[in-house]
Amino acid sequence: MIMEAIPAHKEPPAKFTVAKSKQTEPLQECVRDALNSYFRQLDGYTATDIYQMVITEVERPLFETVMQHTEGNQTRAARVLGISRSTLRKKLALYHLS
Repeated sequence: MIMEAIPAHKEPPAKFTVAKSKQTEPLQECVRDALNSYFRQLDGYTATDIYQMVITEVERPLFETVMQHTEGNQTRAARVLGISRSTLRKKLALYHLS
């Protein structure tokens, strides 16, 4: 049996533009506002583990949204995110998204 080579489907790379003005990006502004609100609510208590708190709050919706846009295709999702499929699978399990 002769096997034919099937060309791999390649998605064009996403192109992002970054504004060169001093305008704040919407995601950055949301994170900044949420953190300022968090610090105001501490009422004298010491903040701890802020890095992990922010990463957790941002990662879950990031993975949820990417998985929706890639229609659950983990290979495409990993490519979009710029991470390996094994890392993606670990994150999906961590956030109970798989």
